[in-house]
Parts: sequence; structure tokens; C-alpha cells
Amino acid sequence: MKRLYLGIDLGTSAMKIVLIDEEYHVLSQVREEYHLSVKEDGWYEIDQKYWFAGMINGIKKVLENQNVNQLHSIGVTGQMHTLTILDKDGNCIRPAMMWNDLRTKELIPQMKEKIAQFQDGEYLSRTISTGSPAANLYWLKKYEPENYKKIKKFLIGPDYLVYCLTGTYSTDYCEASTSCLYEIKNRKWSEEMRKLLGLSEDVYPQIFGSAEITGTVKKNIMELTGIPEGVKVLAGTGDNSAMALSTGCLVMGYPLISLGTSGVLVIPDEQERSSEYGKRILFSFDNTKYYGLVQGTVQSNGSTLSWWTKKILGKEDFSYIDQIVDLKKERSNMTIFYPHMTGEKTIYADPLLRGAFIGMSLENDPIDLTYSLLEGMCFGIKELAEKMNLQLTDQKSIKVVGGGANSRVWMQIMANVLNCPIERMGGMIGAAFGVALLAAFCESCHGDYSGMADNTITVEERFEPDKEMVTLCEKKYMIYKRIYSGMKYIMEDEKILA
Repeated sequence: MKRLYLGIDLGTSAMKIVLIDEEYHVLSQVREEYHLSVKEDGWYEIDQKYWFAGMINGIKKVLENQNVNQLHSIGVTGQMHTLTILDKDGNCIRPAMMWNDLRTKELIPQMKEKIAQFQDGEYLSRTISTGSPAANLYWLKKYEPENYKKIKKFLIGPDYLVYCLTGTYSTDYCEASTSCLYEIKNRKWSEEMRKLLGLSEDVYPQIFGSAEITGTVKKNIMELTGIPEGVKVLAGTGDNSAMALSTGCLVMGYPLISLGTSGVLVIPDEQERSSEYGKRILFSFDNTKYYGLVQGTVQSNGSTLSWWTKKILGKEDFSYIDQIVDLKKERSNMTIFYPHMTGEKTIYADPLLRGAFIGMSLENDPIDLTYSLLEGMCFGIKELAEKMNLQLTDQKSIKVVGGGANSRVWMQIMANVLNCPIERMGGMIGAAFGVALLAAFCESCHGDYSGMADNTITVEERFEPDKEMVTLCEKKYMIYKRIYSGMKYIMEDEKILA
């Protein structure tokens, strides 16, 4: 009988769970949705009980009609940065503070100033932003001191699920290195950040390689889900690293664009690429060899498209867009969309930045504006690539995954804007599959992970740039790059709108 492996992905709005066998065939998959709590403008939280319920219900569903006695191990992944704090009894002190939470926006400048004074603090000062664990811990210390005093452990989102499954307080190098609490160069938690926050050393979780076993499934979880005794749980990793595993980006060393709630550009961290933009990700399978990635984001991506589709167009999903947008008719469309609807992290580190349509006329209709919205989000990716020193003209292609990749119109616009062939990845691609693949592969690879993606990666469709549209997009992009300074000038006194 073939062994089975479970991959659990803690998404922003849904839990995704995949069951595969030892030959990497997908046997079952489910999605369990939940909703965030928005307490104030830009405050995003969730009660962890919804995560737990989603995981338990999802596991039960995915294991239906399966031989559960063949289940061997579980990998967990999910949203990076989201912070959970636990008390001495292992209970959540408050709801989780999400990766896209903006409540710390007014504290970030003073944090940057303090961190810049640390020895080797330049990188942490540059990359700390709203939603990071370090920033949210700082906010808790200032505004919820009673809760802060109760902290016995902090965990990042998917680490909390590992804790629920095993009782182990753990994290991996990906989650640690992107927390702004960790020194990547020295591979250790930052002592200066710890002192700034006033935390004791035992508050920090132990760091494991992502393929290392942290424990076995607890009795109460076995009773709730039907998982048999002795099933192992890996440390797991963040969702972008898991995506890089499932696409081959991490091991094979090519750039990747993921179009989800945010638009993410992930690039192998090569020594010759020097850039002050992007957050570095440290990754290790087993604590013996270390890989590097650089991640940049356009924070408003799938969320912007969902807003436009549902609230403006009045449609249930964005598949409608491919039916209405005729790219040939958009050759004369000079309207530009600025995509930063909920602020910007990587390029400008400006949480107050907002979106805009530029150059609208009475000739515009909803279809024109839909095209401009997609094009503007691609302009955001192009600017991100330039700032991260990714030479698009040197790439044979850029591989794209995520829900947004299902739009052929979006993919063609991206090929035109980036002036580079776009390859939409086929097969079972996703963070849940990536971490299930990690659980299955690590048993048989004997420490050699180079072949991890050999049998799972296919190109479903390739989109070549349209030369005429490339020329038009380049002209519009020159205007696009001026918008930030214009927006800052227009919104210079933000108190006017308060």
C-alpha cells in the first residue's frame, strides 16, 4: 500500500488541505473558508478558533473514503508574518494579528529609527513594515501591556497549527527570517530586537529545518479527525517558500510570480544581485544546507480584483473578465490604474499610499477600466522587478502561479507589460501541495532535494508579448512611474481627509 501525505495551507481567507500519495498524485483536496475581523480601518484580526475548526473539518473531509492507516506525515504552511501570542497554559491571549494589518503604521518610523542604531541594523530597519511580527509585538507592548505581560510564546500563523497538532512550539527559517526579529547573516534571533521589545529568550520558538519532524499528532487531534497514532508533523514553512517548492523555483533557481491576495515576486537570492529592495527569505530543509530567496510584494492584487469584480462590476468571480475584455480594442486606452489600494511595502514602504485611476475620460467604459486595472497591477510587478534588480530582458520566461494566473487576459497583459514570455504553470501547484510534496519527498531523497520538482512541474500555457502593445505599455509605464510623487504631493496633508 502506498503511503499518504497531508499538506495544510493556512490561507488569509481559507484553509486549503491536500492529500497525496508517495508518487505525488493528488487523491483529495478541500477548502474551508473563514472571515477576518475588521475592528477599525486597517485592523485585521482573526480568532484562532476559526483556524482550528477549519483544519479539523478539512482534515476529516479530505480523509473521507481514504485508508487513513497509510497516512505517514503532515506538512503545514501558510500566511507569513501573522502573529499569535500564547500564555503559560498554551492558550491564545488574543486574536491573531494578520500580515496585512495596518495598525502599526504610525509606529514604523520610530521603530526604523531605533533599529537603524543597532549594529548591522540597516537591513532590519529597511524591511520592517506594518504586519510584521516585530512591529505587532511592539504595538502590543505599547497598547496592550496587560496582554503583553502574559506572553509565554509567540508563533507565526502556520506554526500555531503545528502547535495544535503536536504541542511543540516551533518555527522554520523562512518564518524566522521574515519576522524582522532575526539576523539572517548570523542565523540567530536578534538580541538587540529582543531587548527593544523586552522579551525573554524563552518566548521565542525553536527553529527547525522545514523538513524536520517536530512531533507526532496528539491524542485529541486523532480523536477529532481519525488520524491514526504515530503520524509525524514537519516543521513546515511559509506559503511563498512552499509555493517555490511546488514550482521548482527554490531548487531550480528561477523567478516566480504568484498572484493571490497580494502579488508576490520571488527571486533566487544570488550573490551577484545586490538590491536594497525586497525581503530576504532563508530556507533550509534539514539544517545542513541553506537556500536564499528574495520576496517583494504588490500588496493589493487579488483583493483589488475581487473588489472590482464584486463591488463595481457586480459579478461573483473574475472569470467574467476574460469574456468582456478585447485586447485589440484596448490599444487606444490611455487610462492608467495605480494599484496600491491598501498601501505599499517593498518599494516605498508607505502604508498610507492608495490607488487611483489616472487620465480617465468620458469615452471610458467599465471594460476599459477593467483592462486598466489589470494593466496597472502588472505595472506594479514591473516596477517591483526593476527595483529588485531582476533583468526581465535576460529571462527566457517568467513563470506565474496563483488564482490570477487562471485569467488568460491577465497573463497576456502581463507578457505585454513585462515584455517577456509568461508561462502559466500547470499541474497541482500551490502552497498546500508544495508542503505535502515536501513531506513525501524528504523520506526518500536521502538529503538530495534537487529532484523534488522533476515530476510535478508542467507549463500549461505560454503567452508571448504583442510587439504593438509592448510599445504602448512602455509609454504608459513612463507615466506610471511619475504617479507616486504626484500622489504624495496631492495627499501631503493627510489630516485634511481625516
